[in-house]
Order: sequence, then structure tokens, then C-alpha cells
Amino acid sequence: MTRDLTKGSPMRLILSFGLPVLLGNLFQQFYNVVDTAIVGKTLGGSALAAVGSTGSINFLVVGFCVGLCGGFAIPAAQQFGAGNHWELRRYVTGGAWLCLLFGALTTLATTLFCGHILTGMQTPPEIYQRAYLYIFTIFAGLPAYFLYNFTASVLRSLGDSRTPVIWLSGAALLNIVLDVVFILTFHLDVFGAALATVLSQAVAGAGCLVRMLRGYPILHTERADWRWSRRRMGELCLMGLPMGLQFSITAIGSVMIQTAVNGLGTAYVTAVTAASKVSMFVSCPFDAMGSTMATYGGQNVGSARWERLDQGLRACVLLGAVYSALSLALLYVFADPLNMLFLDADSASLLPLARQYLLTLALFYFPLALVNILRLLIQGMGFSPLATLAGVLELAGRAVISMLVPSLGFAAACFASPAAWVLADLFLLPAYFHCRHRLTRPRRRRRKPAPAGA
Repeated sequence: MTRDLTKGSPMRLILSFGLPVLLGNLFQQFYNVVDTAIVGKTLGGSALAAVGSTGSINFLVVGFCVGLCGGFAIPAAQQFGAGNHWELRRYVTGGAWLCLLFGALTTLATTLFCGHILTGMQTPPEIYQRAYLYIFTIFAGLPAYFLYNFTASVLRSLGDSRTPVIWLSGAALLNIVLDVVFILTFHLDVFGAALATVLSQAVAGAGCLVRMLRGYPILHTERADWRWSRRRMGELCLMGLPMGLQFSITAIGSVMIQTAVNGLGTAYVTAVTAASKVSMFVSCPFDAMGSTMATYGGQNVGSARWERLDQGLRACVLLGAVYSALSLALLYVFADPLNMLFLDADSASLLPLARQYLLTLALFYFPLALVNILRLLIQGMGFSPLATLAGVLELAGRAVISMLVPSLGFAAACFASPAAWVLADLFLLPAYFHCRHRLTRPRRRRRKPAPAGA
């Protein structure tokens, strides 16, 4: 099930690789969507606001995990593109060691300081207890997120974008069943929703791990492959940490927005929660484009096929432009019924606020598409630290607009993320051509596969 992205039509390869990634992202969002829908419909607006108020900090921590694991898999994609399976295995085992280390540290830190984080975010007192219970459970289950995201990233680096989808689809169904059982049967409230998500994620991760160990002879390791190599660990951290920090930096900006919205009151929190869930689901194709371009860039850099980088970029940008226009048109028509999926009858009066927030985001979906495509392509090319600077610009955009929310009101909160996307694009466009130029310089063409047994 491996796929070589260094040969053939870039558009065809991007579509064939990206569609399973898209399905995987949709199932990933399905966890949150099902949780939120069941919580909002069965437990009421207060519970929905409690879960929604943790969305940005959830994204910060889980996003760090996703970015870190994705970065650890970039050297694997490059070695696969170069045909160097011996070195590939060493990078995979090194990434596994680092996931164990960072997983333990992240879980410990977030569970210890969970309450302080919610207090600092000005979480309304009437929803604080539920918010704490929900996000503490998610943080305690972070090892499951590390397991799935690392194994899925490694499989994608080999061109296998189907296995993660297969297991996530099963886990999504399991999540629905567990939500019903934990919330409606055992009355576990928001704790049941969080527990269902963590257990489902663990099942998906275990399935991908079994596939890695049994389905890919090139990943069959020996004892020597598990030796700690300072050089490889340094290279993996140079790829993974900037990607993880990039997600976290972006999420810090989201935390600022969430904090500003929290200050407006529970009604605004509820409306933004519903609209954000719809937007996250609709924007899944942009995440899939980014993940696809990371693997595409990694494999083609590994095989020194520089001209294919531009070809793939043009193809993916075209896809992003078409989908952005279609999604805006559909959301203009169906915004209210989609928002009502997450609001109960008593919260229907919040629809104008939710619609305003959702359509403002949709107007700027093409800049969001460019952010994902360019940033992940640059990372796949091996320039993770440079791509992280785009996250700093996103943070600056969100920070400035968030500070205006108390004076300008809800409209400022609606434009915070779009402003961040535009600022990031202004940096990423020239950054890509800079990276492309550096790769084509003669000194970069000295890559040679390591000799067997080295």
C-alpha cells in the first residue's frame, strides 16, 4: 500500500493520496462533532459552552502533538523517496522514542496545570466545573493521541494514506456508541464525551500500529535500529519541534480569541462554539491538502525531483481555490441549519451570531488554503523552522485583533482568524521560493544513500 509520489501526474497523485487523508480528517473531526452535537442536544447550552470554551486550549495541546508527530515523519518520507530503507527504519524508531518522551512530559504538564489554564482564560464560573472535567480527561488521554498521530504519520510518509482512514472510520463509529452509552445510559455528562473520544483515538492508534508492524517489511527493525543516535534525534527534533510549536503558536492565538469571546458572555461562547464546529468540518479539505503536500514535498526532495515541487504546488492551489468558492456558496445557503446541529431549541436565538461568525471565516477560506498548502510543503521540503515563522505572524494577527474585541465587540472576534491567515500568506509565498532556490543550489545535490550495514 506504499505510494511513490515522485512519478506521475501531480494532480492525480495529490487527489489519490489526498482523498483518503481528507476522509481521515473528516473522521477525526467526527469525534468532536459527535461529542458536541450530543452534548448540545442532550445536556443543553451550558454544557455546550463548557466544552466549547476548552476548544482553543484543546487545539493548542493536541495540535502540538499532531505537529510534533508529523514532523518526526518527514525524514522518513525523505528517506523513502531516496530509497534508503535502512536509514528510514532508524528515523522511525527515533521518532518512537521521542514520542514516548514528549508524550509523558506533555501529559504530566497539562494535567497538573489544567485548572490554572482555564482560570487564565477567564472561563465563566457557571461552566468552569464542566469545562475542567472535560479538558482534564482529554489531557490525561494524550498518549492515545501521540500513538495514533505518529503511526498515521509514518504510514503516510510511505504513501499509505488509506490505513489511517480505515481505523479512524471504525473509531468514529465506536465513538458514537460510547457517547450514547456514557452520556445517555450512564449519565457521565461531559466526562463521558471526553472519555469516548480518548478511547476511540486509542483504538485507531492501536490499529495503525499493528498495520505498521505486520504489513511493512521495510519497517521490520532489529535491535541495532533502536539505539539512541544523537544525530538522528537532533534532526528529528529540528523537524518535529518547529511543527509542534507552529501548531501551538497558532493555537495560542486561538486561545486569545477564545479568551476575548469568553469575556463577552456565555451566549457568545455558545454561538462561536457551534459555528467553529461547522467551520472545522468544512475546512477539513484544507488540512488534507497540507498533509498531502508535506508527504509530496518530502518524497520529491528525497529523490531530488525539484521541478515537481512547483508542479504539485500549482495543482494543489487550484484545488484550494475551487473548493473555497464552493464552500462559501454552500455555507451562505445552509449556515443556519448547519449551526442548529449544535444548538438546542432554547439557543435558536443565537443563530444570527453563529451565522455572522461562520460566513466571515468562509469569506477567507482561500487564504486559509494557501496557509496549509505552503506551510506544510515547506516543512516537507525540510525547512520546518522557517515555516514556524508563519505561525508567529498568525499569532500576531490574532493577538492584535483580540485586543480590539472589548472595544469593537463581536465583529472583531469574527475577523481575528482571517487577519492571521492573510498575514501568514504574505510571508509564506516568498518563503517557498526562497526554499526552492536553496534546494536547487549545487551543494544540496550531494545526498547519497548510506551504505548497507553502515
